[in-house]
Amino acid sequence: MTRYHTSHDHAGHHHGDGHYSHAPEIGENNERVVLAGFALIFGFMVAEFIGGILSGSLALVADAGHMLTDAAALALAWAGFRFGRKLSDSRRTFGYMRLEVLAGFVNAITLFGLVAWITYEAIQRLFTPHPVLAGPMMVVAVLGLVVNIAVFFMLRQGDTSHVNIRGALLHVLGDLLGSVAAIAAAVVIYLTGWTPIDPILSVLLSMLILRSAWALLRNAVQILMEGTPGNIEIDALRTHVLDTVPDIEDISHVHVWSITSGKPAATMEVSLKPRADYRTISERVKRTLAQRYAIGHATVEINWANHPKDCPLSEPTHDH
Repeated sequence: MTRYHTSHDHAGHHHGDGHYSHAPEIGENNERVVLAGFALIFGFMVAEFIGGILSGSLALVADAGHMLTDAAALALAWAGFRFGRKLSDSRRTFGYMRLEVLAGFVNAITLFGLVAWITYEAIQRLFTPHPVLAGPMMVVAVLGLVVNIAVFFMLRQGDTSHVNIRGALLHVLGDLLGSVAAIAAAVVIYLTGWTPIDPILSVLLSMLILRSAWALLRNAVQILMEGTPGNIEIDALRTHVLDTVPDIEDISHVHVWSITSGKPAATMEVSLKPRADYRTISERVKRTLAQRYAIGHATVEINWANHPKDCPLSEPTHDH
């Protein structure tokens, strides 16, 4: 008897109801909005840095530093989308989709560095107050707020499910809050002359950035570590497939991970019941995974030999 099993042919394999390509399905709209946002952010970043130096405002200088990381984040996001559209080849069978996640990881690290720098500068300003020109500070901060609002809504026109778009939005949102803090500081300094409000608001802003950076870093690391997507629970997935595809006796060696943000993939072995329709079992499992969990790329192998079901990847490592 010929033994049938699903093959993983990268030249043109069939997955479920449709065909899944390892090449990313990223619209060019993402590239356009990210590139336009980069141009606005980078241009105003230079102006805000100069304005911060001339006015003596740490809040403006810190916000300009944040805008520099925004510009880098948007440039990395654009590169991720651009290279992510390149087709897969024999050396990179999933194409360049992981560049998006790597860029998101770098974005998070730069945010941590920014928080450390702002905190250090703020402490120095508290012990050694600097004069601040409230008028120029207010003008630059208001312009920065307008630019950040424009870029924020521009990025919202892209695909916000992508880790890079979310990362860029977090950067811009932090900048938007930074502009608000700078405006508040300018008002207080103009009315009372109390300059410590400038570094104090900068530290409060950095704490908000820190929280966002941690969430972004955790998401990027989860994908890079091939972790199970947050909306999928392995035991529940196994139970659902067993209940939906009655020809299956058992499921083992289940692995679910994300190729990139929003692109889950899965592999598993299935043991069949007697007289099961083995010819269609693979497609039925893939259809179930696609419908319930949006898993478009799945490899399903039939366990014909009833070999041990313990997955080698889950066994403890022994030193020899």
